Amino acid sequence: MKGDIRIALHVMTAKGLAVLQAFEGSALRTYLSYVVVARDPNTLNDYFDEIVSLAGSMGLAIYERSQSLPQITHVIAVSWRWLIAPEPGQTIIVFHDSLLPRYRGFAPLVSALINGDRQIGVTALLASEEYDRGSILAQEAVDIDYPIRISSAIEKLMPVYASLAVKVAAQMVAGEEVGVTQDERCATYSLWRDEYDYFIDWSWDASRIERFVHALGFPYQGAATVLDGEVYRISDCVALPDLSIENRTCGKVIFVQNGVPTIVCGKGLIKVLAMSTDNTGRSALPLRRFRSRFTQPPSRMM
Repeated sequence: MKGDIRIALHVMTAKGLAVLQAFEGSALRTYLSYVVVARDPNTLNDYFDEIVSLAGSMGLAIYERSQSLPQITHVIAVSWRWLIAPEPGQTIIVFHDSLLPRYRGFAPLVSALINGDRQIGVTALLASEEYDRGSILAQEAVDIDYPIRISSAIEKLMPVYASLAVKVAAQMVAGEEVGVTQDERCATYSLWRDEYDYFIDWSWDASRIERFVHALGFPYQGAATVLDGEVYRISDCVALPDLSIENRTCGKVIFVQNGVPTIVCGKGLIKVLAMSTDNTGRSALPLRRFRSRFTQPPSRMM
């Protein structure tokens, strides 16, 4: 059975790089046939060049997803954004950024951090016709504390990706990739995100907004807001205790100290510590005027 195993990696982002690194230091690398790569335009650093460089140094063939691919027995997909149609007799294993069956779907780690989950994790599962519903091969959780930025959360998950990759590959070689059926009663879903979903809803409570800002920071583009008709990115903030405000209006500035604004939320206050213009990336602090109102775009047509 061992001689029949040929594995292809479909990998993107830092998570895909971590999996490739895990194989580099493992005897299981001999079962790797090639690597399929793609760029991710939704991140500031997609680690495309690092993945290609490492795969090349390992002597692996490198393909892009539009190319015709050699026949293999197993596929491991990490941070992969497209469906992979299996060939007859082929096994496809997907790595997912959540403790399934919670957060099936898109950007699950972002959703978990915004919701304030105290545990995050990774699941390796068999691909299925309906996304993220396949049987679970392996799963590992990591405890976290807040505040936490998504870059730090990803760093905490890197060793998990590495260990699961080796564990699952060993199962493949032993012919033991038999998964556990997911409990549908516990299933939740995380919807796809677009540019509109980067915008802060100032009617949220301040703690949620703080988590939102940290969850959409690097390698993502950053939480957004509109001020005087222009889009700005907020990269750092802190939630403050609430005050009694007689005419509460979410998004209005209540204080400015040394050019740093404090903004009224649905509950609590947000002090903006770092903000830049969307088009140039220049700092937008100190705030130009006290009487400022932060809003969302007037519609989805931006």
